Amino acid sequence: KEYIEKLKETVPINLVMVDGLGVGDVQEVVLRDRQALSEDGIFVVIALVDAQTGEVRGSPDIISRGFVYLKESRDLLSQTRHLVKRTIEESTNRMHPINWTHVKDNVRERIGSFLFQKTKRRPMVLPVVIEV
Repeated sequence: KEYIEKLKETVPINLVMVDGLGVGDVQEVVLRDRQALSEDGIFVVIALVDAQTGEVRGSPDIISRGFVYLKESRDLLSQTRHLVKRTIEESTNRMHPINWTHVKDNVRERIGSFLFQKTKRRPMVLPVVIEV
């Protein structure tokens, strides 16, 4: 026979996040980033920059996921590439040694503002500056 015995003890109850192999260790900042990515996507800008002169070599590459379809947004991408090049070259002008963190922060802010102005969306902008 089975029987249930009522106990006077209490047990704490709360939500536990499970993330892959981790249990309960998902940080708030990780959840906030995932929320932002799910709503507006990600926009990666990759630029090769001459470490001596600060000039952008070639045309910056752009990767967009969950934001805009690249093949249908040629004009936006062309304007963005031009703005990236101008922002990097203005940021590195007369800066010796070049503060690459400052340059990437400027790109992130200006491109983020520009994309919001054009699309009313705020993708996560990740600038990648490769010194050559």
